[in-house]
Amino acid sequence: MSLKARGRASTTPNRPRQFFPYFQYVSVVGVHSTLVGFVALYLPQSIRLLGPLPARETDRPQSEFMEALTARPTLTAGWICAGLCVLQLWWGGWVRQWYFEHSTSSSTVDEIKMDRARFNEQWFVRLREAVAFTLFVTVVLHIIIVLFGAPLLSHHLHTGLLAFAIALLTAFPPAYALGPPSLASDTSALVNRLTWVRLFAELSPSNAVERIFVYPAVGTALGTWLGAFPIALDWGCPWQAWPLTSLYGSLVGYVAGSLAGLTVNSVKWLAMEQSQLSPPSTKYKSS
Repeated sequence: MSLKARGRASTTPNRPRQFFPYFQYVSVVGVHSTLVGFVALYLPQSIRLLGPLPARETDRPQSEFMEALTARPTLTAGWICAGLCVLQLWWGGWVRQWYFEHSTSSSTVDEIKMDRARFNEQWFVRLREAVAFTLFVTVVLHIIIVLFGAPLLSHHLHTGLLAFAIALLTAFPPAYALGPPSLASDTSALVNRLTWVRLFAELSPSNAVERIFVYPAVGTALGTWLGAFPIALDWGCPWQAWPLTSLYGSLVGYVAGSLAGLTVNSVKWLAMEQSQLSPPSTKYKSS
């Protein structure tokens, strides 16, 4: 038996090599993106259960489907935020598990079991920290959105719901998986802060799980910004009411970012699989 084969045989019983769960990731991203679309388009239709829609005189009539989305913008945004709370909690659980499997450095099966036990015990503490951080980010985003031109003296609930939706999309999953950044002086807190800076300030993810955080966040930010442009157009359409275009822009950007991350991860994963399956090249010396 060769040294390489003996090394592989000696390490396999102690600790199975952790691979990124590609096929599970693809299926979960597909379901997640579909549910985001459902939350955006069909969950707000429940507004009809609260009574008939208010009659509006407009020279640009809409379908009944669109009227349910635009008649009460705050209720539409509220329903979307409620759906995202449930959806992102489910999604964050998957991402947190993938991050643990990818980043664990234990070398034996017993150490992996101990790490997993600690990981499972800390879920409530991590969830509480992630919720608190999401609310903090909501306040920060509310201020930023106002500075970018949102109404200052009115529509506070509209802007707050938009900020909360963006925070749920961008801040909750990484906070639940990585832990929120803190100002503590210990080594783990410093490493965590540097990770957040690298991911969301430098935009330089280094592995598949980190791309799950960064790409949707960038897509959400771009979608929210681009979604604000139709509001300034003098079209007089009901769907131009604040914050509908920015809210739906953030959702479209989030799904686009998720699919972009899926594409990049797929290409890199397939390239890695191909490199492992390809036999090493052999050079022959000419006699």
